[in-house]
Amino acid sequence: MTRIVSLDSARDLPLWQRPMTLLFVMAAAMPIAFATWSALLNNFVIEVAQFDGHDIGWLHTVREIPGFLAIGVIALLIFVREQLLGLVSLAMLGAATAITAWFPNLGGILVITMLSSIGFHYYETVNQSLQLQWLPKKDAPRILGLLLATGSAATLVSYGLLVLLWEPLNLSYNLVYMLSGGATLAIALFCILAYPNFAAPHPQVRRMVLRRRYWLYYALQFMSGARRQIFVVFAGFMMVERFGFEVHEVTGLYLVNLVMNMVIAPLLGRAVGRYGERPALIVEYTGLIVVFLAYGGVYWFGWGVVLAAVLYVIDHMFFALALALKTYFQKIADPGDIAPTAAVAFTINHIAAVFLPAALGYLWLVSPGAVFGLAAGMAGISLCLALMIPRHPEPGHETIFARFLPAPAE
Repeated sequence: MTRIVSLDSARDLPLWQRPMTLLFVMAAAMPIAFATWSALLNNFVIEVAQFDGHDIGWLHTVREIPGFLAIGVIALLIFVREQLLGLVSLAMLGAATAITAWFPNLGGILVITMLSSIGFHYYETVNQSLQLQWLPKKDAPRILGLLLATGSAATLVSYGLLVLLWEPLNLSYNLVYMLSGGATLAIALFCILAYPNFAAPHPQVRRMVLRRRYWLYYALQFMSGARRQIFVVFAGFMMVERFGFEVHEVTGLYLVNLVMNMVIAPLLGRAVGRYGERPALIVEYTGLIVVFLAYGGVYWFGWGVVLAAVLYVIDHMFFALALALKTYFQKIADPGDIAPTAAVAFTINHIAAVFLPAALGYLWLVSPGAVFGLAAGMAGISLCLALMIPRHPEPGHETIFARFLPAPAE
């Protein structure tokens, strides 16, 4: 990947070698490792490492530290092009996933998790930046929905193989981690060698960017990170700890989520493009309030496993609307701010993620329902923030208050 090609010139390349194709290849490659790691994680740490709620909280706190340090991407971009950094990070995720089962104890799992998390979060930071730079604004919601569907399809294949083969072939954690991580690593290396380096039309600022006019985007990112951690850490853990789900059952639940995402994500992308970011985010946050309160009811009132499984699927569907947050920023951002702000936003998104899983791990031991009640409150705050997004966001009109206040210089 030494040749530099502009986005305009890339139209003359073969279809498989164009920037859009690379985005879809990366969208498919990342979940092969990460989704497999996630699907096996709760069973692996409970069955092999004997984790409890406290241990799983610490695991996810360690996992989120690289996300908090995603701002370091800005420093790396001084020396490495974004595209190469993203692919190297993807390779690191695959390599670390491949050796996860080699260290079946708390200390070893935490170290490997840290390494894979560096790869994942740095990849996601750069990938989000490349998407917003390479996709035209008018088509971004639709294509982002298709990218989500592509990731879901890749994950569906991985999960489908787990469901079909885990018990009949008596698969081991080590074999599955090696195959999934190795596949992601191989795809990343192929992309490094096979694709030219694509130059975006707007050079990116290579320093930290914090602008007052982006304050609503920062606030939404912070609340999104805090709220998402509760779901990522404890919703799946609940299915294993409270209802005794086994690997193939957890994976089967994930499969339902993926099929729904493959169908719904492109439709949601089109809906965001047609109706705008404000209505989409209002629907997402209102739905999440209801879902998290119902999660709490599973513990407070003893509601059953069927409801918990249905809520898990609905929860995933609402999270697909988060693509509206990306397109909201794309509309209000200066073109050169996309890469540094993507790094800053990832750091902001993970501020709560660093301490929240560990802290809530202790609360989980006392009152699991209260954890989901707290998540509902966070979704409520996000809803209030979403109401401040204008119908047609743009530079100088980032919030509904912009028309009444002088625009800040930065």
